[in-house]
Amino acid sequence: MAHKTLKGVLNGLLTRYKERVPDVAGIINAMIAEGIISNFEEIENDHVAFRTLGVPYLGIASLEKVFLAYGYEKKSPYHFSEKKLDAYWYAPPSPEFPRIFISELIVTQLSARAQELIHKYTDAITADPVDALDLNDATAVDEFLHSPLWETPTVEDYTELMAESEYAAWTIYNRYYLNHFTISIHNLKEGYNNLEAFDQFLLKNGFKLNDAGGEIKTSSDGALLQSSTVAELVEASFAAGKKKVIAGSYVEFAERKVLPEFAGLPASELNNTHRREGFEAGNADKIFESTFLSQTSKK
Repeated sequence: MAHKTLKGVLNGLLTRYKERVPDVAGIINAMIAEGIISNFEEIENDHVAFRTLGVPYLGIASLEKVFLAYGYEKKSPYHFSEKKLDAYWYAPPSPEFPRIFISELIVTQLSARAQELIHKYTDAITADPVDALDLNDATAVDEFLHSPLWETPTVEDYTELMAESEYAAWTIYNRYYLNHFTISIHNLKEGYNNLEAFDQFLLKNGFKLNDAGGEIKTSSDGALLQSSTVAELVEASFAAGKKKVIAGSYVEFAERKVLPEFAGLPASELNNTHRREGFEAGNADKIFESTFLSQTSKK
């Protein structure tokens, strides 16, 4: 039952994400045209990521309840001091499901003014909203993840938050909208199953890549390679009917290398248990910037 419900929740997230991020269809269509895959279902989703605000009744402690209920296992913590973020990743209950990565803004480390702006919206929440959810109802969970938890911010408040924390501004507007999904590169066909080759394919097809820290972000052990597109710019509707073009979501790509102890295994026998697991703070730190002006202004 839990697996069926989880599948429904993830399908709902990806359906709306694909509607909102034209790069997804563009990349899939380019992969099909190139003969890398024949349909979207062939793609292995390495992980999906959410952004949250560290305020009472919200943040990681609230959102993780959804995925822990479906059998996800909470794994390593990560800290990003410069961006004032904490994060955890969650291992799936079964290999067909993606890993989950949830980050949280440490609101208490922001300026008094930024904290005031965030609480202006989040103080309306006086109980953990996940506690009121029927987690066995995939439709209800999907709707919750796409529902406004607080009033739509004003353009002025959004802009003021942007000046201090682009993560805060993104999250105050987008809430739990999927920040990104991630295409596993290592299981693609020969010639496209390493990130360097795949990134060249993306660039050849006109996709813009996040170049913060280099187009390919590599873990200290050299076994986890990640890259991402630059977030789509979307026209957003703010309070009082005002509109502003802001960063939406993006697509990530990950290559997990075979661990040294399994290097001798034939390719036909390899599965995810033989590859680098988890994440790397240094990589993730730069991937976050896919929604930042330093990247989106290049689009």
